[in-house]
Amino acid sequence: MEFFSELEKILQIQNYNDKISQSKKFINDFNQNKLEFNHNSNILSFPPSYEAFCKIVKPQKVPRRRGFETNLKKAMLIHAIVHIEYSAIDLAFDACYRFRNMPIEYYKDWIEVADDEIRHFEMLNSLLNKVGYKYGDIEVHNSLWEAAQKTPTLIERMAIVPRWLEANGLDANEQIIEKLQNYKNDEIARELINALEIILKEEIPHVSKGDKWFKWACEKEGFNSENKYFEIVNKIYQNVSKKAHINVEARKEAGFSCTEIKNLARDEVKCD
Repeated sequence: MEFFSELEKILQIQNYNDKISQSKKFINDFNQNKLEFNHNSNILSFPPSYEAFCKIVKPQKVPRRRGFETNLKKAMLIHAIVHIEYSAIDLAFDACYRFRNMPIEYYKDWIEVADDEIRHFEMLNSLLNKVGYKYGDIEVHNSLWEAAQKTPTLIERMAIVPRWLEANGLDANEQIIEKLQNYKNDEIARELINALEIILKEEIPHVSKGDKWFKWACEKEGFNSENKYFEIVNKIYQNVSKKAHINVEARKEAGFSCTEIKNLARDEVKCD
């Protein structure tokens, strides 16, 4: 079996149960060195694999998530995170599929990320089912997959997907956990807090992997990584707002410099 052709099949699977089972088999084969690499095969573009079972709307049309008192309110929050984790599986695999002739460590890194994202998806999808809903029951946006389509080069992809989107998740995750503390007498809230704490801990190395390969690409092309990062972010997302909340410690652990963190923050932050 060949690495990129197997990834090509997985990226196009539109049933999420089939995708998860085929992904697990692929990861196991990769870890056992059963796959060959043909770096010269054609590189295709794909629509989002979830379009077969999710209604895709603009981000501002996604149902607002407020409160956690009813099963519907619980589902709206959990479904949004399920969608992020499912998208992250495809994004990790696409990072492997799209960029060829990279060191083997690069492919190992993103296969590890995909493996984690599968576990995160299953954990949250189980919780979604527990409140009486399934993935696809609530509208989703396409922003994460669109980010992949807007970043055809390695340096752009590493800047935007792990170092911008996933790093933003480090900030948001911490805030969601804090808000859920208001419902800590609720069993589902406690389970979701536990899941989010696991995800937060494991997403830091994901951002760190992106940080490593972004800086690798910058060094190879002779760019200052801090300057290049903001140049790419401003190119992809024009008029980016400063962040009201920054998870300083998580970002530092993931490889962000204090200069970058301070430039991202709306208010003064302590970082040294």
